[in-house]
Amino acid sequence: MSTKVETKSKGTFQPDSDVHITYEDQMKINKFANYNAKVEDLKEELRIKQNEMKNLEEAVDEIELLYEDVQIPFLMGDVFLSHDQAKTLELLAEAKERKKKEINYIQQTNRDLQQKMGDLKGYLYGRFGSNIHLENDE
Repeated sequence: MSTKVETKSKGTFQPDSDVHITYEDQMKINKFANYNAKVEDLKEELRIKQNEMKNLEEAVDEIELLYEDVQIPFLMGDVFLSHDQAKTLELLAEAKERKKKEINYIQQTNRDLQQKMGDLKGYLYGRFGSNIHLENDE
């Protein structure tokens, strides 16, 4: 009983091809890989920050429904401090503003990295053609 094994796989460098990789090319490939890893990390961080923002918005909605004379515990650092409704809403608004800035910073960093990756991708595909695979397999 014999089985046939497929030897070509997507994105695999074929050693018998006549493409020569210089030190500079290898450094660009490594830089692209590092940028790609950073982008993936940023995507996860952005997802977490957006979820935190959603939680803050939901907290604001819930607190607005409470009676005004209720003391509301608010986490500051490692401790909970009790505040009235107005002060708690003010603190939540400040937290939302900080979270919005964090999200904007992550999005800008991601755009910058995507631009750099696009430049490297153009060079590497121009240099190696189909002998290099730079796309994510999502």
